[in-house]
Amino acid sequence: MGEPLKTFVGGAEVDVPNSIPAIRAALPEERREEFDRAINNAGVGEIQAVMRHWMLEAVPDPEAEKILDRLAQDEAERRSVA
Repeated sequence: MGEPLKTFVGGAEVDVPNSIPAIRAALPEERREEFDRAINNAGVGEIQAVMRHWMLEAVPDPEAEKILDRLAQDEAERRSVA
C-alpha cells in the first residue's frame, strides 16, 4: 500500500489516502458502494482520475463545501429568475 499523501484542511495537516482500500475505508459507509462501482468500471486510462476524485472526497474540506454550496445556491437563484 502507498504511503498517505498530506494536505492541509482548515490549517491542519491531514493524510490523504492513496490506495483503493484506504480510500474506501476513509469514505462514509453510504458512499462506498458508489466508490466500488466507479473503481470497478474505470478503465486503464481512467483509473488515476477516478482515484483522485475519490481521494479528495475521502478528505472533506469544509471551506470547499461552503463554496460549492454557495455556487449551487447562486445557480438555483439564477434559474428561478430566468
